[in-house]
Amino acid sequence: MASLDWVTIVIYIALLGLGWMSVCGATYDFGQEGNFFDLSTRSGMQIVWIASSFLLAGVLLAVDERYYDTFAYALYLGFMVLLLVTPFLAHDIKGSLSWIKIGKFSLQPAEFAKFATALCVAKYMGSNDFDISKRLHFVVSCFLILLPMVLIVMQKETGSALVYFAFFLMLYREGMPGAVLFTGVSAVIFFIVGVRFSEDALWGIHAISLGRFLVFLFIWLFAVGLMRVYTHHLPAVMHVFLYGGGLTLAALFFSKYVIPFDITWVQLGVCISMIVYLIYLAIKHHVIRYAYIALFVIGGLGLHYSADHLLNHTLQAHQRTRIRVLLGMEDDPRGVGYNVIQAKIAIGSGGLRGKGFLNGTQTKLKYVPEQETDFIFCTVGEEEGFLGCAVVLLLFLFLILRLIHLAERQPYASGRIYGYCVLSIFLFHVFINVGMVLGLTPVIGIPLPFFSYGGSSLWGFTILLFIFLRIDAGRNRFVRA
Repeated sequence: MASLDWVTIVIYIALLGLGWMSVCGATYDFGQEGNFFDLSTRSGMQIVWIASSFLLAGVLLAVDERYYDTFAYALYLGFMVLLLVTPFLAHDIKGSLSWIKIGKFSLQPAEFAKFATALCVAKYMGSNDFDISKRLHFVVSCFLILLPMVLIVMQKETGSALVYFAFFLMLYREGMPGAVLFTGVSAVIFFIVGVRFSEDALWGIHAISLGRFLVFLFIWLFAVGLMRVYTHHLPAVMHVFLYGGGLTLAALFFSKYVIPFDITWVQLGVCISMIVYLIYLAIKHHVIRYAYIALFVIGGLGLHYSADHLLNHTLQAHQRTRIRVLLGMEDDPRGVGYNVIQAKIAIGSGGLRGKGFLNGTQTKLKYVPEQETDFIFCTVGEEEGFLGCAVVLLLFLFLILRLIHLAERQPYASGRIYGYCVLSIFLFHVFINVGMVLGLTPVIGIPLPFFSYGGSSLWGFTILLFIFLRIDAGRNRFVRA
């Protein structure tokens, strides 16, 4: 018991307490008797989930940490099979096939698959012969992470699937090249910029798409940056920069002051010429990095030209509308945008100190849908105000920083890797959940850890956290051994 990290446990208990108060506030009706422990109410049931989480935490701490490593692959395989069969066993809940009903309760296997995936990845990457710079090892690691994503997408639960992208923060900590993370961020930028400004015209010239112009410009600039950082071949960098920049500027001047024409064709020619030149350099100097940068350019062009199909033909209608509303391309105050608008009103009405516990009008009058689950943070903002929101976010910040500290002091790689998986998942959930309530990120329907109502998410986060605390508690014994 002395080796347990009680700081983290205290933060966990504080978050659970504040979370229960938020559930009480979100589900309370004006004039209702304040019997928050009645099991017929959601606040009463949340007490059951919290009590069972304490019991679950005690069991997890009592298990020898070596068992988590021993059964990591078996747990992963078991949950992958469960995710595979879930759509055939689940009941349709708002279009999602991710909930399995057991008696009077419903459980979401996707919430529990996170810890199994984290344990499996930690065991694989923590082996003595693992080297992330080896292509096969890196591909296998990515496969272990992406497999549950695919299976969860089959359940029509996109939000839960996207959480697994958080694992790539762990991969970066463990030595994944920064270029891979940069490529992922670039893909997001290309997609957002291309979609957001696709219907806008450069300089008012209808034939020139501002979105296409900006994407091609970013592809060229980012490729020049990659060449500068990863090849150190200054003459080649200057050739690409000066020729590409010169042609683009000349096309801009000619189109603006001589004859208007679609200059994005010139930009496309610059990008294609750059691909040919990079492949030539790769062959001439036998440097594979040039080929990788060429693939970056090809991928950027491919993503841009497929973005329209992805948005309008691959995504479901409500997902497409959510993206368009978030990017300011359309208004839907009575539909997709309603939740976010009402959540903003609730948070804004709280002011500095809030309206007080159980005094929030937006939440009590049920203006905010899903206010006790996905949009629980707006209850904090309305009742506790800016100060209450700041306290909650600071507690999450302390939790993340503490988990980083615990992960870095692990004597073995597997413990460190699992710790970074845990903190990455928490960070992703907090960032996206709070962001979607504030209208800064898409509404993808993921819970706020320890706050959102429900047993599956609370148990899932508790398992993630306390397995790591048990691993951390046994670190000194492993060192002595």
